[in-house]
Amino acid sequence: MSLNRSEKEAVVGEVTRLAAKAQTLVIAEYRGITVADMTKLRVQARGKGVSLSVLKNTLARRAVAGSAFDVVADQMTGPLIYGFSEDAVAAAKVVADFAKTNDKLVIRAGAFGGKALDINGVKRLADIPPKEVLLAQLCGLLMSPISRTAVVLSALAAKKGEGEAVAVAA
Repeated sequence: MSLNRSEKEAVVGEVTRLAAKAQTLVIAEYRGITVADMTKLRVQARGKGVSLSVLKNTLARRAVAGSAFDVVADQMTGPLIYGFSEDAVAAAKVVADFAKTNDKLVIRAGAFGGKALDINGVKRLADIPPKEVLLAQLCGLLMSPISRTAVVLSALAAKKGEGEAVAVAA
């Protein structure tokens, strides 16, 4: 179905707004994926705050022109699905996890922080733990010296208490 000029402008405007808010873009080829599998992917993406779109590549290139995602404009050929996410790893994680179980979804490229990512770069980005896990690990690292100090002071206090108990008994 062909879009008229105003519909194309609306699509470009919407994708431009998505790109302005997003930190990450993942591009994947979806040739041969069933409608049911594509629906599953979209549900998973929606749950993680990822916006998945099947776009005409010329409109996608126009929408990302001048943005941090312009670095992957040359990769925008063929039947592609575009995943934008405000979370730095969400789009990469959703697409990479789905690609593990469905060999018809092929990761082509991605962009993060104004840098183009190849397939391995997208997979490495997907392997980064979620924000909550990273924060928990950071809290654990910050608490470690404090808890070790408390254990040492407790042991010193217990040892000092044993010495007083021996002196009183004698």
